Amino acid sequence: MTTSTRGAARTPAVLVLEDGRVFRGRAYGAVGETFGEAVFSTGMTGYQETLTDPSYDRQIVVATAPQIGNTGWNDEDDESSRIWVSGYVVRDPARVPSNWRASRSLDEELVDQGVVGISGIDTRALTRHLREGGSMRAGIFSGDAIAPHAELLARVQAQPHMKGASLYEEVATKEAYVVPAVGEKKFTVAAIDLGIKGMTPYRMAERGIEVHVLPATATEDDIYAIAPDGVFFSNGPGDPATADGPVALMTAVLKRKTPLFGICFGNQILGRALGFGTYKLKYGHRGINQPVQDRTTGKVEVTAHNHGFAVDAPLDRVTETPFGRVEVSHVCLNDDVVEGLQLLDQPGFSVQYHPEAAAGPHDAAYLFDRFTSLMSTVPMEGQRA
Repeated sequence: MTTSTRGAARTPAVLVLEDGRVFRGRAYGAVGETFGEAVFSTGMTGYQETLTDPSYDRQIVVATAPQIGNTGWNDEDDESSRIWVSGYVVRDPARVPSNWRASRSLDEELVDQGVVGISGIDTRALTRHLREGGSMRAGIFSGDAIAPHAELLARVQAQPHMKGASLYEEVATKEAYVVPAVGEKKFTVAAIDLGIKGMTPYRMAERGIEVHVLPATATEDDIYAIAPDGVFFSNGPGDPATADGPVALMTAVLKRKTPLFGICFGNQILGRALGFGTYKLKYGHRGINQPVQDRTTGKVEVTAHNHGFAVDAPLDRVTETPFGRVEVSHVCLNDDVVEGLQLLDQPGFSVQYHPEAAAGPHDAAYLFDRFTSLMSTVPMEGQRA
């Protein structure tokens, strides 16, 4: 991504999709050019959490909510240390932020972090196009970066696809760090950072868990050096088919029968370690209003999602794996996509969505309690075997 001068409401901008479709609007954020996979998010709120979610690395995010930026930007709601989206597309940017917690506008933050965006386009038409054609490569060009259509299209089509992309190492921490338990410490968890969001270790910490966040390159020895009561695999970007290292690490944890919990990318890693395949969804699930059924209880939850890949596991039966029986525990009610896996013969489970949901909803927060219950029932001796 390259950027030049600060964005201006009257600076022209164009969004070019790999199939040749063009949307013309105005610059929003930094002026220049950027490339990524165009995807849409249906959340009505939580744009700050979305933009700072490492799982959006190398993606141009289209906001389906018609007006964005009303609450500005603050210093408390970031899910990581920076904005990760490669570009941002909105219809009607708020002219003036209005929230007592705001310290600056969204536009100012996009400029400061060099994020190229576009506003003033028909985001509903764009979203319908992406639903029909699927998520696709795209580029945003503004100011002096605008060139003849054929030239811009060729540059978009020269970009790499998300399928086959290995991105988790570029967003993960390089050094281990600890998030202390809130109140009395009850458990120790090793969390493998594949693109972890800041709220995730906090949700564990508020349940008395001391969380040791480890780099994506952590080894089995690194994990068990802290004598964990459980192991967690985080969300993250890219194609899970490329994540052979995390799959091998997950396999080692499964062999030790340590209680484990995976979210999003972590769910896909567990699926691969159990012998299931993964595949790319046509346009994915992104937003905070996705209906999921917990098949273990029958309860339907409204949940937060951000994933373009899914696990290919049978919904209609229990599957025998090298680590015992496994069943699909959660399913998306929109399209029957696998949204969770449950190990039946040893302590472990995962979900495809985001129960930490800093921007809401909080229907699935109980899953962190389910993790603590697993750790409560498994003796440490068995975890170190």
